[in-house]
Amino acid sequence: MNEATAMVRKDRDARSQAVLLPPVDVVEDAAGITLFADLPGVPKDRLNLQIEDGTLTIEGEVALQVPEGMEPTHAEVSLPRYRRAFTLSKELDVENVKAELNHGVLELRIPKAAHAQPKRIEVQGG
Repeated sequence: MNEATAMVRKDRDARSQAVLLPPVDVVEDAAGITLFADLPGVPKDRLNLQIEDGTLTIEGEVALQVPEGMEPTHAEVSLPRYRRAFTLSKELDVENVKAELNHGVLELRIPKAAHAQPKRIEVQGG
């Protein structure tokens, strides 16, 4: 393999590993956090959510459908994958995560663990 071929292969391998970072909004309230990630072009069956060792990983593969017999002449999205990772607080209950994907927006709700929830203390006496 000559040097030019090696450089082309290295560039192609780097592009296949390159990913888009989806924009994400995180909203916290007393009961937990809600994460909104923009993942346009990612269908539910190509979305992978995983929590391992306190890290939430969001991965999605773009699946833009082109009508039969047509080829795109211009594409704004040149990288076919999204990936983003977050370190989660130990105060979050990762066993009760809820996820929903609608119109390219992932909504992920992670409640706070029972020990991290605010508690009201009743006062006794007269």
